[in-house]
Amino acid sequence: MAGPMARAAGYHEGSVDLVLSVDDVARQAEELRVEIPESELKALAGNEPFLSIRNLRAGYGNMEILHDLTLHVGRGQSLCLIGPNGAGKSTVLHSIYGFTQIYGGEITVGSGSDRRDITHLGSERKLKEARVAYIMQDKSVFPNMTVEENLLMGGYLLHSHAKAKAAAERVFDKYSRLAARRSHAAKVLSGGERRLLEISRALVMEPDVLLVDEPSIGLEPRFIDMVFEILHDLQHQEGKTILMVEQNAKKGLEFADIGYVLVSGETAMAATGNALLENPDVGRLFLGG
Repeated sequence: MAGPMARAAGYHEGSVDLVLSVDDVARQAEELRVEIPESELKALAGNEPFLSIRNLRAGYGNMEILHDLTLHVGRGQSLCLIGPNGAGKSTVLHSIYGFTQIYGGEITVGSGSDRRDITHLGSERKLKEARVAYIMQDKSVFPNMTVEENLLMGGYLLHSHAKAKAAAERVFDKYSRLAARRSHAAKVLSGGERRLLEISRALVMEPDVLLVDEPSIGLEPRFIDMVFEILHDLQHQEGKTILMVEQNAKKGLEFADIGYVLVSGETAMAATGNALLENPDVGRLFLGG
C-alpha cells in the first residue's frame, strides 16, 4: 500500500513524485521519536488530567501492541492519535474500553477524590459506572431497526425502558435531523446520518469521555464537516472529553487540542494539535505535504 507522496527535483525542469511505502513511513516516523517526560504530557492536559494512561502494556492474546504507553487528556479537552498503519492507535481505544489483554500499567478516569482505576473493568462497567463510551468505526448501526430502536439499544444498561425512552427523546430534542427520521429503518439513512446516529446512541448513557474511532471513515467531505461540528459541540458546549483516532490526520489535528504521534505502540511525539500541523516532518509523513 502506498503512503504519502514527496516531491524530488530531477535533472531537468519539473519534479518526480516519490511514493513512500507504509514501511518507509513507519521507519521515518521511528526516527522522529523523542523521549517525552510525563510532566510535559501532563502540561498539555493542563496539569489536571481527566483520562490518564500510565505505562500501559496491552495487546491481543500473547501479542503485545502497546509498550509502556503514557497519555493524559484533561476534562473537556480533545486528543487525536495519528501515526502509520499498525502503530497501535485503535488498540489504545480498545484497551481503555476493555477489548484487549492488559499486561501492565493503569488507566484512570476522573479528578481529585473522584479519580478511579478502570484498568480491569469490563466494558459495561466502564460505560455505566465510569461514563466512558466507545463510538466504533462506521457500520455499527443495526440497519433493520428504526432510528429510535437504535437509540434505545444505546440505553440497554439503564434497565428501564422509560429511562431509555427519556434519554432517546433528549437526543431527538438535540438533533432534529434524527427526530425527523425516528421511524425510518437505519439502513435508509445517508452516511452522515448513520454516523450521527452512532454518536447519538453513545450519548444515551450520558458519558463524560468519548472514545471515537475514525469518525470520518467512509464519509463524503460534506458529512465529514458535519460530524466534526457535532464533536466540536459535544466538547465545547457539553464538556465531553474526547480521545480520537482519525485516518485524516490533518482534519483530526485541526480539531484536537492535543496530538500524539504513535509509532510501534509507543509515543514518538506529543504537542498541541496546531504545533503538529506546523511540524514539517509530520506534514511530510502524515498530512500529504
